Amino acid sequence: MTIAVGDKLPEAELFEMTAEGPGKVSLGSLTAGKTVAMFGVPGAYTPTCHLKHMPSFVDQAGALKAKGVDAILCVTVNDPFVVGEWAKATGAADAGIRVLGDSDAALVKAMGLDFDGSVVGLGARSQRFSALVRDGEIAILAVEDAPSKAEATTAEALLAAI
Repeated sequence: MTIAVGDKLPEAELFEMTAEGPGKVSLGSLTAGKTVAMFGVPGAYTPTCHLKHMPSFVDQAGALKAKGVDAILCVTVNDPFVVGEWAKATGAADAGIRVLGDSDAALVKAMGLDFDGSVVGLGARSQRFSALVRDGEIAILAVEDAPSKAEATTAEALLAAI
């Protein structure tokens, strides 16, 4: 079943690159008591993710924070080493976006937002989505109908929905 507006996010342990190496972070600790813009991408460095989806959030990070967003989280089905390098390469780290690895797709599977990209060598992946999360509950949710599209899930679309 796909997660919907009004549902609580499932608890998940995600990974990010820290100064000490890969580190675990609890999704619940990142969203508790906060308003969070969260978006999921099929994979770091993939064309639409790298050239359109992530840049929209980097460009609009200030506008999201001005609308009351406390944190911006990007979830991708990649390992923490790739996540760390992608955060630097895209400017996400400098924009204050935390890029988190859901390396085994456990979170997106629990959300019902996974897909099988094996036909093109990707394995389990996240559907492209964006959400506004208030205290761990989905307040706004958009999911693209194709991994190659980033229209309904861009930062601009999320800002318009807030």
